Amino acid sequence: MINIILFNRKIIISLTGIITFSVFVYLLFISPRTYKAPVTILPPSEQNNISGLGSLLSGGDFTNLLTGGIAQGNSQLYIEILKSRTAAEYLVKKHNLIEFYDADDEHTATNRLRDNLITELSKEGIITLSVEVSTDLFPLFTGLDSIDHFSAELSNSYVEALDKINREKISYKAKRAREYIEKQLIETKGVLEKAEFSLMQFQQVNKTISLPEQLQSAIESSAKIRTEIIKTEIEIGLLEPNLREENHLLISLKKKLSELNQEYKKFEIGSEDYLIAFDDVPELSMEFAKLLREVKIQNEVYLLLQQQYYKEKIQENRDLPTVEILDQAVKPLKKSSPKTVYSTLLSFIFSFLFVSLFFIIKENKIKVFKKENIN
Repeated sequence: MINIILFNRKIIISLTGIITFSVFVYLLFISPRTYKAPVTILPPSEQNNISGLGSLLSGGDFTNLLTGGIAQGNSQLYIEILKSRTAAEYLVKKHNLIEFYDADDEHTATNRLRDNLITELSKEGIITLSVEVSTDLFPLFTGLDSIDHFSAELSNSYVEALDKINREKISYKAKRAREYIEKQLIETKGVLEKAEFSLMQFQQVNKTISLPEQLQSAIESSAKIRTEIIKTEIEIGLLEPNLREENHLLISLKKKLSELNQEYKKFEIGSEDYLIAFDDVPELSMEFAKLLREVKIQNEVYLLLQQQYYKEKIQENRDLPTVEILDQAVKPLKKSSPKTVYSTLLSFIFSFLFVSLFFIIKENKIKVFKKENIN
């Protein structure tokens, strides 16, 4: 084989040179050039997993219940949003990609764009995304500068789309929480006004009644537990329509509610934990204690709901960025493909092997033909 190659070296080298030069010219002047401008996104900040309306007093909110304790999702969720049809449609409309891709309709342009999207996720949760944008044939004569700049625009627009979808998602959940709280607020206000009126009437009729210190302490303790029961019931009412029965958070809240109800019953019937039960209190004092306790419970719940109502209203209407960019996409300095030098080198190697193989096979066929003729 080496003899065959050496014997035909001139024609092999000539053919290899022609093929390699042709590939080089094609890659340099004819082949479409592809550009991509990466943009990096920081992972969304996570809050502690907040469960329970009691945490609202320390700065939590109902939106945390709906999002599972995560402020704006996680990196994997971000990638799924970026790959979604909704995000692609945002770019198609903004940049008129139907015309750019020469597509028949928006659906076709959307699919082309999604195929050109590249996303990567590091172990630290940092997302890198880019959009491959290719020129037409003969790129040196078809507006090369505008294409590489356009690749950066598309990458940055994808971040805009992510932020827009994310804000809409958070706003919708805040709106749903606000509407639910608003309903509970109206009901609680009615119950509170009724309880205050009943207590006022009782005091007017019976004058002021002094309760024993032990009973006052029991009222305070039972009121706190009853308030926690109402908070938990509101939590369950907010989450139940959105979660399955077997959801761990929902099961945990129902178990908590059951334990709180058992704890609360101890105040009604008495136990070794509490030296006095409401059933053991004189009738007039017991009625006054229950009225006072109901006012305390409803007042605390009302204040909590009112505070949270305004939080959710602000969350619903705020217009702040939810996506943090580490490195914005900029115009790429060089194309991502084709790699002219690398591809030319490969073409030289493969064309040399192919041409050499052609002559080897040809010589072998000639030898076989001569042997057959001799025989």
